[in-house]
This record gives sequence, structure tokens and C-alpha cells, in this order.
Amino acid sequence: MPPKKAAKEEKLLLGRPSNNLKIGVVGLPNVGKSTFFNALTKSSAAAENYPFCTIDPEESRVAVPDERFDWLCKHYKPAKEIPAFLTVIDIAGLVKGAASGAGLGNAFLSHIKAVDAIFHVVRAFDDADVTHVEGDLDPLRDMEIIHEELRLKDEEFLSKQAAELGAAVKRVGHGGNAADKARKEEYAVVEKVYEYVKSGKEVRHGTWTNKEIEVINTLHLITAKPVIYLANVSEKDFLRKKNKWLPKIKAWIDANSPGDLMIPYSGALEYRLSIIEDPAEKAETLKELGVNSMLPKIIVAGYNALQLIYYFTGGPDEVRAWTIRRTTKAPQAAGVIHSDFERGFIMAEVMKYEDLKEYGNDAAVKAAGKYMQKGKDYVVEDGDIIYFKFNVTAPAKKK
Repeated sequence: MPPKKAAKEEKLLLGRPSNNLKIGVVGLPNVGKSTFFNALTKSSAAAENYPFCTIDPEESRVAVPDERFDWLCKHYKPAKEIPAFLTVIDIAGLVKGAASGAGLGNAFLSHIKAVDAIFHVVRAFDDADVTHVEGDLDPLRDMEIIHEELRLKDEEFLSKQAAELGAAVKRVGHGGNAADKARKEEYAVVEKVYEYVKSGKEVRHGTWTNKEIEVINTLHLITAKPVIYLANVSEKDFLRKKNKWLPKIKAWIDANSPGDLMIPYSGALEYRLSIIEDPAEKAETLKELGVNSMLPKIIVAGYNALQLIYYFTGGPDEVRAWTIRRTTKAPQAAGVIHSDFERGFIMAEVMKYEDLKEYGNDAAVKAAGKYMQKGKDYVVEDGDIIYFKFNVTAPAKKK
């Protein structure tokens, strides 16, 4: 009898294993963070020209734009429409020396630690009326400051963790029980990550084993979080699609943080558009200017950076997008609707959005043999339309 094939180990994701994740807007003071946040959420966080005008982080949920969701709403004509949401937090400006407490440094850095990904806003516009905390415009220096402050905060935290764990391991010596062995393994990982960060690197760019990722995820390190760079240019530069800093910013990202996304946008233009309440007037303004708003692209990029996807449920009562993390299996995806769905999971009946759109209705999809019945090992894919079958007879286990 041939030996069994070893099951392929699924690669763990860095970050909290949750579907309720947040993205923080980070940058130096006066780079356009609050203006971007206000345009994104149409909320009114203070956007005065003064460093530290945002101290308590503002939080808002924005709908994730998706043509598939819009089509499903037209198709089912439901009583309720609930899209997927991205939770965005406006964090006050970080300054040079924040890691050692400059400005309002430590409070800001703890706010950044509490989010799961970062929109790093970089100022690439000249404006004599908007002061620059460093005196003059230099996006590369600004990016270096933020990059270094966040890394230093992780280095400081890891130094303390390594010292505490090292002392505990020393006390145990060579013996110890299973818990002591686990602590030794944790110490080895923390020490390895500490050396990596101390060498000037960011945790998310490292190659880690699943065991190491399990430990890293308990530490909530800032440099383990995905980053999207938002280059804030003037309206004039955005309209003419030209800005002298953009190639330099892109080159800096490629050299220091390869693979990260850069999205150019104009905060001033986006804010001007956000206060036009009539959709027709907004569309006409964009048509006259010959550009598109960059906010939908930014929202979708933020959602993807958090490793989030969603599946749909649809019918005359409700069309809804249910947020899950990538690689989630069917029972856990069902549990997002209700814990009973996960506990009593029988199967997932799955349609692909493209099939429903092509064949026109559920019955035609079934007739074409495209309606699938999937079990507990099915990994849910982005845009699946799912109906769960479940049966709960036993009471829920006490925790």
C-alpha cells in the first residue's frame, strides 16, 4: 500500500484572525489625513491647519463599492441591502521622535497598534498656506520618518518582551514542563524577530514559519501590518496627471518596501467632490474634469490589504455581503451569520456570481448543473453566493 501523501500545510496569515478588522490613516501632521478621512466618510473630523488637531482617533465605516453587489440588488429587488464595510480610523499626526514620546507620540503609536493595516498618507503638494511640520516639502524624508518611528516602536516593545521571556527561560534552566518548553520556543521566536527588526527591517517583509507567525500574531507588531501608500497631490497635478515627486515616491517604496501599493490622489479634489450631495451633479463635475474619484479604488485596496473577502446571500428579503478572512472554510463562514449555522453545519449550496448573471436565475443555474453542494472543507471564494443548510439539536457547549 503506497504511503499517504503528507497534507499540505496551509500558510497562516499575519494579523488578527478576525473579520472585524480596521485600517488606520497614518502620516505626519498636515499631510491631508483628516481631509482624506472626511472625504472618505463624509464625517467632520477637525481638519484645521495645525499639528495635533486630531488627538482621539475618529472612526467610521465606509461601504465597499462592488458592481456584483449592485447587480444582485437589482436582480433580487430586496427589502434590505447590506454591503460590506471597511472600518477606517483617522489617527493624529506622527512626528520625528514619536517613538521616544515626542509630540503626542506614545498615544498615537498605541492607536496605530490597535489597527490591522495602514493607509500611509504622503504629502506631495506644495501649499504655502499649509505649514509643514519639518519646514519644507520632502515626501521621501517624511516617509523615512514614519517608517523609522514605527520600526523603533516595535524594536522597543520587542526588546522588553525578549528581556522578560529571557529571564523566565533562565529561571527554568534545562528542565521544565510542557508550558516551560512552549515558553522557550516563544522566546526563540521573539529573539529572532527582535534581531530582524533591529537590523532595520519590517516584520511583514520577513519569511516566517506558521509556528513563528502564531507567536508574531500575539504581539500585534506595527511593522507586521500591511501598508498602502496614498500620495496626496494638488488638484492641478492630479488633473494633469503629473507630479515630480510620484516617481521618487514609487522608487522609495520599491527599494524600502517592495510590493506595497501606491495610489496617487488629490485630497482637495476628493473633499470638494464629497460635499456635492447630488449624484448627477457629482458625475457631471467628474465628466467635465475628465477624471474619476480615486476613493473607490482606495477603499477596495484597503479591504484587500486586510486579507478580507466576502460572500453573498440573496433573496427578496435581503441581499447582504458577509465579510470573512481569506482562506475561511464553509462552516466558519456560516458562523459569521450565526453561531448555530457553524455548530449545526450540514452543507453549503454555492453558486458563482458569474453563473447567476449568465443564466438569469437560481433555477436556471441548477438546470445547467452549476449549483454546487460543498462540505466542511470547502474554502469560500470571494463573491460566492451561498445558502447554508444546518441542523442544531444539541445545546451549545459551555465555554
